[in-house]
Amino acid sequence: MMEHFFQCPHCWEEISMILDESVPSQTYIEDCEVCCNPIEVSVYFEDGELSGFEAESIE
Repeated sequence: MMEHFFQCPHCWEEISMILDESVPSQTYIEDCEVCCNPIEVSVYFEDGELSGFEAESIE
């Protein structure tokens, strides 16, 4: 597991998420811990290293 910091696409605050490196490709919905708006998160790992991360507004 690894912590990743990024900017919320709604409120622009820096937030963090715990990512699971054991799943190479993941897409899920997570609410921002600051503004509570939903964020679509897409995460990609290659050889156990984070190779891609996207956080987009779904509203």
